Amino acid sequence: MNFEFTEEQKMLRDTVRNFVDKEIMPHISEWDRTGKADPSVMNKLSDLGLMGVCIPEEYGGSGMDYNSLAIVCEELERGDTAFRTAVSVHTGLNSMSILQWGNEDQKQKYLVPQAKGEKVGAFGLTEPGAGSDVASLNSTATKDGDYYHLNGQKTWISLCDSADHFLVFAYTDKSKKHNGISAFIVERTWEGFSSKATKGKHGIRAGNTGEIFFDNVKVPKENLLGKEGEGFKIAMASLDNGRFTVAAGACGQIMACIEASVDYCHERETFGKEIGRHQLVQQMIAKMEAGLQMSRLLVYRAGELKNQGKRNTRETSLAKWQACDFANKAADDAVQVHGAYGYSDEYPVERYLRNSKAPVIYEGTREIHTVMQAEYVLGYRKDKALNNMLPAWRGNE
Repeated sequence: MNFEFTEEQKMLRDTVRNFVDKEIMPHISEWDRTGKADPSVMNKLSDLGLMGVCIPEEYGGSGMDYNSLAIVCEELERGDTAFRTAVSVHTGLNSMSILQWGNEDQKQKYLVPQAKGEKVGAFGLTEPGAGSDVASLNSTATKDGDYYHLNGQKTWISLCDSADHFLVFAYTDKSKKHNGISAFIVERTWEGFSSKATKGKHGIRAGNTGEIFFDNVKVPKENLLGKEGEGFKIAMASLDNGRFTVAAGACGQIMACIEASVDYCHERETFGKEIGRHQLVQQMIAKMEAGLQMSRLLVYRAGELKNQGKRNTRETSLAKWQACDFANKAADDAVQVHGAYGYSDEYPVERYLRNSKAPVIYEGTREIHTVMQAEYVLGYRKDKALNNMLPAWRGNE
């Protein structure tokens, strides 16, 4: 497979990189301290067409391929994880799920404005007692005529206070266990919906994360995504897309760690020479670079399978697991390279270390992906082709 960037992808990378350098880098330390980013950043991302990168043009997107989405996520996380997370949730988890599973009316009503950046989408799967064990969720949706009555709560929801639309998973028939879970498109403005931001996060402080609550929310039957009982399949397919963007973002975090560490290696001297001349410092820099290059190959491999419309659960899982682990290790080494200064917010590496931990946990913990990969190798786990795969990339057709 040829992973050389096209001219269009090079232009996209340069556009996002320049945006990050101009709009995020000068302000991110302050946003991280205060726990709130300038909301105009999201509007500017929309103006650049970055909220619907790989959504077909017929639905308001830019019509680029899935590795172009990876490029966007990598460059945004080089600035800060919060902004990559916003695109991951909006595009990877929500919009791509509606593209894959939605009917034409749902695509026109929800996907088109999201792809254009006029509306923001989010994802509601995790609950206080249901994370990796999705079947343990307690939210319910009871059908009553032309509506479902939605009750329950979701936690660790990115964009909880700012998203317009939420893809929410709830039981329509708990007796069927995971086969009784269904997916719904829920609007913020509906009566009974509320949200609350989480305070005191370890990292990704510039991003909005929290809980959403449903108190007898009336969801029109037209907002059922897919069929009743398909929610678990939809959630797993959504995670294939979300994990892909998380893995790509992790590459950006490694890149940020390398850039900061290289600058400091040339700036700081000990024992009469730049610290970059010391072999053990070089070892840390070399590990970061190796992690970056290996992670990119795993991400682009998964992206190419997506471009072809092929099932990629195994490949995406491996990319997410390894890239996030490499990013966490790179951030830890970056702090070490900076010595005592790495422990203060005078330099960005302490923020990188805090931010690097969450991706190791969300969208499948390190342990979940370890088990998945082992079960593939042992033959205990085999993927069936989904009936409703994402469309293969169609280029400029």
